[in-house]
Amino acid sequence: MADGGTRVLGMGRAELVAPDWPPLTGDETARLLDRVPGTGGLDAVLWRSPRPLSAGALVRTRDGRRLFVKRHHRSVRRAAALAEEHRFLAHLAARGAPVARVLPDRDGATAVACGPWTYEVHTALPGEDRYRDRFSWTPYLSAAQARSAGAALARLHLAAEGYGAPPRGPLPLLASHEVFGTAGDPVAALAAFAAARPGLGELLERVDWRGDLERVHLRLVPDRPPEPAPLWTHGDWHGSNLLWGGGENGGGGGDGDAVAAVLDFGLANRTTAVHDLATALERCAVEWLRLPELGAAAVHPGQAEALLDGYRSVRPLSPAEAAALPEVLPLVHADYALSEAWYFHTVLGRTEQALETYRDYFTGHAAWFASDAGRAFTDGLRTMCSTFVHQGPAPSARQRP
Repeated sequence: MADGGTRVLGMGRAELVAPDWPPLTGDETARLLDRVPGTGGLDAVLWRSPRPLSAGALVRTRDGRRLFVKRHHRSVRRAAALAEEHRFLAHLAARGAPVARVLPDRDGATAVACGPWTYEVHTALPGEDRYRDRFSWTPYLSAAQARSAGAALARLHLAAEGYGAPPRGPLPLLASHEVFGTAGDPVAALAAFAAARPGLGELLERVDWRGDLERVHLRLVPDRPPEPAPLWTHGDWHGSNLLWGGGENGGGGGDGDAVAAVLDFGLANRTTAVHDLATALERCAVEWLRLPELGAAAVHPGQAEALLDGYRSVRPLSPAEAAALPEVLPLVHADYALSEAWYFHTVLGRTEQALETYRDYFTGHAAWFASDAGRAFTDGLRTMCSTFVHQGPAPSARQRP
């Protein structure tokens, strides 16, 4: 499927790997832009994204505009599913969020189906891509950037309010909170989750998933799982999905550490603000790819505190949300890990990689949170959250010295 000479940033290990899909070519990008009115046609492909799960490229049109083109295989995102993201983006943009505008083709479609592929064309956004060549899910470069990221996430959640679309259907590579998200039987919930995704059940037959739930996950489920209010959310909040610039907006001060724009809504779904915030914490506070190598040095509670401080400076956590956040965090990655394992097994036919994803991400992340180090981190988060509620809202970024 992929170009044998191209290497991209890996998902399961800190090394360059072959991409899942062939890179975008100039010819196919030119044909696509010919279908999109007002682009002026392709002048040059400036840069190709090193992320492995889709093919993306920054291009320049003949009239000097910059656009971002992204291509998905239809087994991952058909046009109807991609249009769900675009409607959410339009809602956010209408409420002032710094997100891209998706350009329609000559038939008015923002998701363009062509052969086995589905394409989208976005306006390029302002800001510096400081994490362009860094592996996803790594810490922010500074506490100031973590704080800015938290403030930007809070602003996005405020902009998302009022968007009432139902949750997205079962798709590969999608954030959700179905298995452990509500009170009930997680074993039955996981069985239902797999039944709705043909091929995932066959993969789970290769592992002792019921035993793993009993041994690891169920010990992390609170007696009364919190059920915060539903909200459409980003689903994959980390430094490489943000662009950066100067100014005070976002809590970064005037030194360029503020978030300028938000990228990549491919995992967006109807979850909760707490789930999205927990995902953001999990992405930055633990260096999962280096955890075996670094041990305790791979855990960054200061990043978590800075991100939460930025978040509450814009959108203070309610007492219920503050209580829920430490309970949601240990299992926040579970549904996505299963979705990713399903993608590797069913879409790419890489059963060994799917089993590795199940072991290292679905079970491995939860097992770390059940360890002494993981419990200590979660206890520290509980203390932070209780302190925040006791202190009330944080001072806004503009009030900081």
